[in-house]
Amino acid sequence: MKRKFIVFGISLYGLALFFSVSAYSQQQKTIIVEDAGRLMPTKMKVVKSSGSTRDLQKWVKEEETISIAGMQHSQGGHTLYPNGTLLDMKSYNEILNFNPKDKKITVQSGATWADIQEKINPYGLSIKVMQSQNIFTVGGSLSVNVHGRDIRYGSLIDTVASFRLLKSNGEIINVSRTENNDYFPYVIGGYGLFGIILDVTLKLAEDELYKHRIATMDYQEYESYFNQYVKNDKDVKMHVARLSVAPNSFLKEMYVTDYVLVEDQNELKKYSTLKEEKMVALPKFMLGMSRYSGWGKDVFWDTQKKYFVKSDGKYETRNNVMRSDSAFMEYENPNQTEVLQEYFVPVDQFTDYIDDLRGVLEKEELNVLNITIRYVEHDEDAVLSYAKDDMFALVLLINQGRSKKEIQRTEDVIQKMIDVTIEHDGSYYLPYYSYPTNAQLKKAYPHIEEFFNMKRQLDPEERFKNLFYERYGQ
Repeated sequence: MKRKFIVFGISLYGLALFFSVSAYSQQQKTIIVEDAGRLMPTKMKVVKSSGSTRDLQKWVKEEETISIAGMQHSQGGHTLYPNGTLLDMKSYNEILNFNPKDKKITVQSGATWADIQEKINPYGLSIKVMQSQNIFTVGGSLSVNVHGRDIRYGSLIDTVASFRLLKSNGEIINVSRTENNDYFPYVIGGYGLFGIILDVTLKLAEDELYKHRIATMDYQEYESYFNQYVKNDKDVKMHVARLSVAPNSFLKEMYVTDYVLVEDQNELKKYSTLKEEKMVALPKFMLGMSRYSGWGKDVFWDTQKKYFVKSDGKYETRNNVMRSDSAFMEYENPNQTEVLQEYFVPVDQFTDYIDDLRGVLEKEELNVLNITIRYVEHDEDAVLSYAKDDMFALVLLINQGRSKKEIQRTEDVIQKMIDVTIEHDGSYYLPYYSYPTNAQLKKAYPHIEEFFNMKRQLDPEERFKNLFYERYGQ
């Protein structure tokens, strides 16, 4: 009898050990991936990365469902799909060709804007269009068709000469405005749904020396200021504005930075060394204070405004303007996250729009930390164009909770803000969390059905998928 108990005990132990090892093994295989928004943790089948084009072709043929990722700063699941294969493109990052004379560069899609700047800066050249920060991959930027501080070149699509695309059947094609041009306006701003952008040839600009011109004003003055002193002054090459979110001046006070071409460009070399981010602790502390109190927002706004006013007259190269600080914005909190929203509104509706937006935000609970304003010229080359007119783009940084209740609360407010934006003939940017309704998407992007139909036509097996497509396109 005793022997039976011993055998039984050993058997139970063996079974327990087997199931625990099996469970551990399964746990080890579970891959949870998040994008920068941290609101959509997604279980992926596998993450793959390579610098080899052959590997990418092989995986496209083998894998059933593929999502494509760079730095993953798109926050609406554009780089994620449940149980899909994630292709991490960051190691696919070589500079393939650089022709200073023709002002063109060809890079693999995992290269960052910082990589390009370091290559071209010694030759007195600069990027035409990119985000304010240079940390993003070129492929990711093309996939969302970015814009930036430059007011003379429009959206990124304007600066693309050509690119190579790896299709869902493993075929590689050249795409430009004249070759396979049916892909061109869909892939740029196509959120990775049409294939893998392998490499891109970009048109470059001359690096230039600018002088900062700072002005403070009431929001009601901004529209006329922009038209008179910015848009109609050919020497103003870049521009950015900030709108107060501090309680004492909420959506009323502004300051602007114009980057005015210096008459004597012989001074360029004196300032051409690429700057690195230095002051992190102080702005990080100030931003932290503003997350938790209205008083903190008031202090941060006043300090920020004084700092920028003091930079009036400062000289800076185009390349350095396009290297904005980002490290101070890094934020780790297990219960909170920070998301972006971006709204586009016609220039001539700015003042009325801000009044109506303020009317919403003064009634609702939304922790807005920052609003920057850029200008985007009318540009409908991309099918999902956000610039249906000459637009001001308002970029909002929002602190919010990660619970279902808090996500729902943020969704309610954002849908109200989008309604106000659409009422003013505006639109919103698509790389962010899927708060907008289907009806709002169709109003802001009247070609959205055409876009999804072409996706299914050019990728009939729907090999390239993401949560954005699942939410709105299926």
